[in-house]
Amino acid sequence: MSVTGLDVFDTTVHRTNAWLKRLMELEGWPERREAYRALRATLHALRDRLTIEEAAQLSAQLPMLVRGIYFEGWDPTGKPVRDRHLEDFLGRMDRELEGDPPIDAEEAAVAVFQVLQERVTDGELEDVMALMPRELVELWAGGPVAGEPYEGQRPFA
Repeated sequence: MSVTGLDVFDTTVHRTNAWLKRLMELEGWPERREAYRALRATLHALRDRLTIEEAAQLSAQLPMLVRGIYFEGWDPTGKPVRDRHLEDFLGRMDRELEGDPPIDAEEAAVAVFQVLQERVTDGELEDVMALMPRELVELWAGGPVAGEPYEGQRPFA
């Protein structure tokens, strides 16, 4: 049975709920609200770090509703931001994650990156990672961030 009366809307609601459910599973969050906040903050920080062209290419692989979240409030002026360190990326996320309950930016980013890994093509992820600073690639890979060398493993295998 159609909820909205349009298959395209029902499909995107279903797919978005699947993304949120996966985040809830990964982090043990009891409510979708936490998953939504984490998804939104991570996607915004990631989007602002990408070139305009790459931001658009990544968005093409997101469900329509997630794509709307991704582009919500976006001003491409001055993009990409040139943050060089993981703390800068997580700081951007922290500003969006303020609220109750508290959400750890690094844990949120790792969970969202895992969902992206599961749902975005390897080729697109390679393009995105090519634009990221090493510390962020390591976080995405679930690898060492605290000073240990990156082993060169494929970050999204």
